[in-house]
Amino acid sequence: MNQKNYIFEIENISFTYVNKAIGIKDLSLQIRQGEAVSILGANGSGKSTLLKILDGLYFPQKGKVKFLTKLLTEETLRDEHFAKEFRKQVGLVFQDPDVQLFLPTVRDEIAFAPLQMGLSKEEVRQKTEKAIKDLGIEKLIDRAPYHLSEGEKKKVALASILTLDPDVWLLDEPTASLDPRTQSWVIDFLLYLKEQKKTIIIATHDLEIAYVVAQKCFVLGQDHTLLKEADINEILKDKNLLLKANLIHAHRHLHNGIVHEHEHRHF
Repeated sequence: MNQKNYIFEIENISFTYVNKAIGIKDLSLQIRQGEAVSILGANGSGKSTLLKILDGLYFPQKGKVKFLTKLLTEETLRDEHFAKEFRKQVGLVFQDPDVQLFLPTVRDEIAFAPLQMGLSKEEVRQKTEKAIKDLGIEKLIDRAPYHLSEGEKKKVALASILTLDPDVWLLDEPTASLDPRTQSWVIDFLLYLKEQKKTIIIATHDLEIAYVVAQKCFVLGQDHTLLKEADINEILKDKNLLLKANLIHAHRHLHNGIVHEHEHRHF
């Protein structure tokens, strides 16, 4: 396999928080440019930690992370040119939009990223207007983000990343806490990105979104290690793996005085 096709290469990384809680343990994986992949795992398995490492917000205490063959470290991100190019190419959408949205109005939120890239006022205006139109949030532009519904906040968070049109989209539980209609809208948006040949990396415990969007899955265990890397169809057929990773659970019921047990999955 040609290394030049990798957008991320992770080699034996481990990350531990200051309170000694383990985030990631001896993890290795590679992601190709243009792939749609899901990081599957139960809550607390290290999915969010991994996304933040890929976004250069956290740095592993052990191992290496490479972006387009270049090491991604605190030192390389202190290089202004590299940091600017990296931020243009990689966008992270947090699980909780309130973490991402902090400015007075929706328009301010959407204009923030291109302003930080030093674009002209006209370029910022064009990119902002396009993102607003593409996501259909024209009626929200003068509202304060904290007054919006969860679905509206999610659209604004996506629009704030869309202004830079990054090649890589990192999404942490993108359908969490959303009503069914907005969940469907988010999945449609991800399929649109997939058609555009973007690299999509979704951290989720939702097997449905992984099945619909992802080509390949990395399954994290509750011990914070990589349990398996495989095609989504192979993952979904592996009942023992899904049980071990706490992605499905055994459902018990009493019938004629006998306890029966069968797998239960929200998909």
